Amino acid sequence: MLIPEYKLVIFDWDGTLMDSIGKIVSSMQAAAHVCQLDIPTVIQVKDIIGLSLPKALRILFPHCVEDEINAMLDQYKYQYIEGDNTPTPLFDNALELLKALKGDDRLLAVATGKGRQGLQRVFGATHTEHFFHASRCADETLSKPDPQMLLSLLAELNVRAEQAVMIGDSQHDLEMAQAAGVDSIGITLGVHDRAILNNYQPKAIVDSLSELQQLLLPV
Repeated sequence: MLIPEYKLVIFDWDGTLMDSIGKIVSSMQAAAHVCQLDIPTVIQVKDIIGLSLPKALRILFPHCVEDEINAMLDQYKYQYIEGDNTPTPLFDNALELLKALKGDDRLLAVATGKGRQGLQRVFGATHTEHFFHASRCADETLSKPDPQMLLSLLAELNVRAEQAVMIGDSQHDLEMAQAAGVDSIGITLGVHDRAILNNYQPKAIVDSLSELQQLLLPV
């Protein structure tokens, strides 16, 4: 499959570069238990991953009043940062892919449902911030799938929409790319499977970061 030589490669974080879906699910379920709310299923939590946390909580707990949502916000953050010890490693070949793309003079960016504090925390833990020329978080723009996150990155890096590609594991990533007029590539490491990702007309769907590297940097 022939893929354009994109000037800018934009990555989602959770479920795309980092194996963190399990921790997000268990932290959300634990927070709901502490707050005495109905505990969402694994599928329900997976379906909101990538959205801003306030938007995600309002979808998961539609009958909660504002004080209950705020309590869940605080409890989820506590569970994810301190209460839950589920490991969150980078996926296999993540560092190799980032090094190879940067070595090929590609611009790299992150567009994530994490808040800024959360992204900076994982940047520090993984020593990866230096790979990226820019990043946008859910507390800085409108939540996915609104295109604002991508449009803001394009403007900052002076890149046209057709020169960029969005890499993501969820329908929210690919729907955002569609809305911004940016190509997308789906990856099946995280939230949604091929059947769901295919609904958003990605240029390709891959099953690993090594397969993505072969696609973006063919030998």
